[in-house]
Amino acid sequence: MSVEALRNQIEELRKELVDLAERLGLTAMEVVEKSQKLDKVLNEYDRQVQRQTKGPFV
Repeated sequence: MSVEALRNQIEELRKELVDLAERLGLTAMEVVEKSQKLDKVLNEYDRQVQRQTKGPFV
């Protein structure tokens, strides 16, 4: 997945997370699961950005 696609996914997941948290509360299982999904996407985004800045030989 491209960095731009990951950015879009991150933004969408953030919106969904805020909406869920407002409706269900921060400790609801759905909120925790959405937060974990966002964490995974953020980690993947970070890995890809680091790869781009370090180049292919690192």
